[in-house]
Amino acid sequence: MSGEPGQASVAPPPGEVEPGSGVRIVVEYCEPCGFEATYLELASAVKEEYPGIEIESRLGGTGAFEIEINGQLVFSKLENGGFPYEKDLIEAIRRASNGEPLEKITNSRPPCIIL
Repeated sequence: MSGEPGQASVAPPPGEVEPGSGVRIVVEYCEPCGFEATYLELASAVKEEYPGIEIESRLGGTGAFEIEINGQLVFSKLENGGFPYEKDLIEAIRRASNGEPLEKITNSRPPCIIL
């Protein structure tokens, strides 16, 4: 326990698995492109929904923002041209944690446009 007010860690009851445990996500992103903030935002949203999930980041090539779940590529900015919506990634994680087949995320939000 951290001792700070409001910082309680809630463990699942004995015999229950923490949501997201057993699911491993790897996000490969282009740091010089400024994608680290997008990775951190996405990782925070995922951890909030699935506290037991394992998220690893790797530095990738120019323009990369690639997401693998349990070794399967589920999103590629290089293919889609944008970033994934959090809800789509969270749905893919839900499917993975339930043992359902994963589908590639093809919906993406556009990258920032400088006017």
